Amino acid sequence: MTTFYTPSLGKLMIAATAALTVSAGCGFADDMGSDASAEGMRFGFIMASAQNRPDSAMAEGFRQAVEAAGGEAVLLSANGSIERMSNGIMDLVSQGVEGVATVTMDSVVALNWVERAKEAGIGYVSVTQQVGDPHTVAFEDVPTDVTAVVAENYLNTGHRIARAAIERGMLPSDGPAKIGIVEGQPGYAMVDQLTDGFRAELDAAGIAYDIVFAQPTDWTPASGQEVCANGLMAAPDADIIFSHAEDMAIGCAQAMEDVGATGKLITAAGGAQVASDLVRSRGIALSTCMAWGDMGAKAAAALIEQAKSGEESHGRLIETTSAFIDADTIDEVCPNLW
Repeated sequence: MTTFYTPSLGKLMIAATAALTVSAGCGFADDMGSDASAEGMRFGFIMASAQNRPDSAMAEGFRQAVEAAGGEAVLLSANGSIERMSNGIMDLVSQGVEGVATVTMDSVVALNWVERAKEAGIGYVSVTQQVGDPHTVAFEDVPTDVTAVVAENYLNTGHRIARAAIERGMLPSDGPAKIGIVEGQPGYAMVDQLTDGFRAELDAAGIAYDIVFAQPTDWTPASGQEVCANGLMAAPDADIIFSHAEDMAIGCAQAMEDVGATGKLITAAGGAQVASDLVRSRGIALSTCMAWGDMGAKAAAALIEQAKSGEESHGRLIETTSAFIDADTIDEVCPNLW
């Protein structure tokens, strides 16, 4: 059984798998070695928000992996609040968990969470984001007090998406490309990294372009639709709209349809079942296949390994890479949509 609750609200409830509304897929227990028993151990996972489909998929992958090893998973939602995530760390410490993983909302604040985990003698894993100021700390430089960082190098992803757009002929040849950017939530390291990598690749290729709009969201389809609707009022002829995640692209696709925009919509952080029809119809011209559940499972495996070995953290990087998907490749490349 899985313990699931929101910290600081004074409510605790026991929930089965149905508490998470997004499937993580299957086979995540394969990440666990045959000797990775977690019998009698408890491990915590804090989502930024249970309303975010990727967060729920990661939590489900974490739960599956911990329970497959015989342990108990405690799943928390910070409801989009960094303060609640901080409180969640303390809640988990007080419950005597052997380790905690977070969908890290702020890489700088996460240094405090690392310190709390170290003081409690438990492991800490950051999922999706690096730990430390991304403007001064390289993605590969994981602090030694961190058990592991399980994440994609989003600076590289930004480069790769821009290169793919160039190679697929999505940019005009008769003048500066008009580009809109639907950003993720401020504070996440990946937000600046995706944009910086994307622009750096265009610059390196000698592509002339203008950023006609760039606005933050809260990772939801509704916020993506709002940003695109506002941006397209000023720039209805945008050539490319780059969304930092597929959930916002879902809303943006609707905004584009509403005004008859013909630009190409491309996105990182994809592979969702709910967006698959948009990819197949080319409403989303280019996306990525993210294995969110697998990332949660890898976080669980790292915490279990450290708890069983009794060793101190050593700053391990578990880097993931997402494959591109489009209308022609989605079923072959990304058969296990989350």
